[in-house]
Amino acid sequence: MSLAPRVVLVHRTTEYEELTARHGTHGQAAFFLSSRGRDIAEVAERHRRSREALAAVVSAIPLTWRQARVERADLDRFLFAPEDVVVVVGQDGLVANVAKYLTGQPVVGIDADPGRNPGVLVRHRPADAAALLASAHGGGADELTMVEAVADDTQRLVALNEIYLGAAGHQTARYRLGLDEYGGAVEPQASSGVLVGTGTGATGWLRSVWQERGERLPLPGPTDERLLWFVREAWPSPATGTSLVAGELTGAGRLSLTVESDRLIVFGDGMEGDAVELVWGQTVQVGVAGVRLRLVG
Repeated sequence: MSLAPRVVLVHRTTEYEELTARHGTHGQAAFFLSSRGRDIAEVAERHRRSREALAAVVSAIPLTWRQARVERADLDRFLFAPEDVVVVVGQDGLVANVAKYLTGQPVVGIDADPGRNPGVLVRHRPADAAALLASAHGGGADELTMVEAVADDTQRLVALNEIYLGAAGHQTARYRLGLDEYGGAVEPQASSGVLVGTGTGATGWLRSVWQERGERLPLPGPTDERLLWFVREAWPSPATGTSLVAGELTGAGRLSLTVESDRLIVFGDGMEGDAVELVWGQTVQVGVAGVRLRLVG
């Protein structure tokens, strides 16, 4: 007997909840903000809208379906099931945060605060939830390209927007960069790290670097099997080069990086707390992931 679908509601702690948790009470949080020229009313109003959106989605879930909730900070400890329908209530970035933990489950993005979010990934309003849930498993969904990093010790990281490889903090990252499609070219480098991004990431960090460089390579679209990569602030020296600082990866193409620092980290979509750690001599390869994010609507 098959199980009824399970709706997994993904949300994050609001600014108002963080403020009151830090300062103890609404009054003390209000005093803290007012002493800095801010009004807590604005923050409290965003909190109210967020909770109303969450409540509206809960009320739209069919009575025969199961439910679960997970906060952003707990995503790395939550076990998603194949029959799940994942409903993200919040900002665009929250969809990216959850994407790395999924294996093809449909995702519905609900904008909890229209007007403040671009709405690239949270495309729908709370009032649309009932219709979206009804069609989630059989309806149309965009298959968004993801990026993955696989280390030589089998550690694997997947991200929707981008993957960053570099040193924790602001230290210089030292490594050897290799590219299969450039005749196996390898270059020792010292830089602020390497960024590899998707078409979805082309609306964020990747676009910022792309614009700054004035790159001629066109940005990929969200469903394109193509990634762009950039080396950030490569430093020329007698031992390090700067000839391989940007490019694209398509199909089975891989960018390889061999660590020549005591420790480097690899993290995706800004979640540095859930990073892969690499030590001297280890190699990691980055390219188009074999999985995609199924974004409904």
